[in-house]
Parts: sequence; C-alpha cells; structure tokens
Amino acid sequence: MRRRFGQALRIGVSNAGITLVKTSRWGADRAAVVAEHAVADGASGPQVADALRALLAGGSWSRWPASVVVADDLARMWQVTPPPGAARMADLEAAAALRFQQLYGEPASGWQVAGSWDPSRAFTAAALPRHLHDALTGAAAEHRLALVEVVPQFIAGWNRWCHLVAPDAWYGLVHDGVLTFGIPENAGLGAVRAAQVPAGADARWLEAHAAREALRLGVAAPARLQLSGQVPDAWLSGGLTVLGETLAGWTAGAALAATGSRA
Repeated sequence: MRRRFGQALRIGVSNAGITLVKTSRWGADRAAVVAEHAVADGASGPQVADALRALLAGGSWSRWPASVVVADDLARMWQVTPPPGAARMADLEAAAALRFQQLYGEPASGWQVAGSWDPSRAFTAAALPRHLHDALTGAAAEHRLALVEVVPQFIAGWNRWCHLVAPDAWYGLVHDGVLTFGIPENAGLGAVRAAQVPAGADARWLEAHAAREALRLGVAAPARLQLSGQVPDAWLSGGLTVLGETLAGWTAGAALAATGSRA
C-alpha cells in the first residue's frame, strides 16, 4: 500500500489479540481499523509474532512508521529512586533492576526495561517480557516496518497528554473497564494506580475514588481530573476534562492501538 505523507500504523497487543490501525494526520479519516487477529492462548512470543505476520501479510507496509502499544496487564511499571551520586546510565539501570527484583521477586534479565532516566530525582521505569518484545520487533523487521516505539498503553497515553496536565490535576486513562491514574510529581510522572471500574460508576464514584487514592498515597486530592480513552458519559460533569476523542463503536483492541496517536 502506498503511504501518503502523515500516515502511520498503530499496533495494539493484548492477551485477546492484535489490532492494526492506520492513522493519518490529514484528511477526514484520521484513524481506521485495518484488521484484528484473535490470540487463542494469550500473548506468548510465538503467538504474537504469528498474529502480527498474519495482519501485515494483507498489505504492503514496507517502511511505514509503526508504534506498538501493549496492554498494561502484560507490562510492569514502577518508581525508581536513583542511588546517591548516580552519574552514569549504568547506575540508573542497576537501580531499576534492583527495585524490580524487590517488587516482583524475580530478576529483570527476562524483561526489556526502559525508563525516564533521571539521576537527580525518582523516575518511572517500565518493562515488557523480553520474549514478547523480541517477537514484536522481529516480526516488524521482517516486514520492514520503521518501528517508532514499543510501549505500555498507559505510558503511550501519558506521553501524548502529559504536557497538558495541569499542576493541580491528575491524568487518567480509561480502557476496557479499567481506570489508571498517573499522579504528577516534580514535573514528571509519580505514582501509577489502576483500578477496575464497577458497573454503573458515576461521577460521584469517580470523585470518591480519586480521594481514596490520594489518601492511600498520602498526597492532596486533585482539584480536577484530565482523562483520555473510553471515558463513560456518566462522568462528563464537574471538573473533568476529556483529552482527545472517545472513539465510539471501536473495539477494545482498536482503542488500545490508537492510544497515544497524534492523528
């Protein structure tokens, strides 16, 4: 398929399947679902590689820029405090690996780790299983995609909208019945908190939930919330701001793939 200026691919990966979305910075159709492929036994490396090959086989995507967004339940995210006197990247990577081991009880060697590395203050790190990361990058290379990033969904949303988050606000991503808060800290991302949204949750539930999370974290409750993703209509009141469009009628897989898109 001939690529026009401003077009790109978004690939959503979850335990349910893989979705391919084509985006465009110009024109009426800013985002369109190309194809979806179910995964029967979860997102193992071979399953994901085969599913991605099946999706890409239907078109000529050589040299298309592509971003892969991985469901948060396949990833891990945590806060890292840099050691005193840290000056090298190796020091920060070692601190992230040590904290990973403490939190999850396993070495980080089986995970692909990235972070907003900062030697002067606490920073956020994220990791994907190495077998999953390698399967995705390998299949993308076979089809000569210009791979931009492989990123957990929440980080994709945060990277897209963090510059618009007010100092007194919290950012939140709503996807497939889960609300994930990102609490800003020192001009960066502090704690990340995810919770299942109960059936029928309204704006009062949202306000109370944010207040409870603030108490758990020992921080001030947000003056307002700025949310992206599949925001329920029942929440559209009070101090809530919706960032971006809620893609009505899209499957969870398609919404996952589109997270963070600037199209």
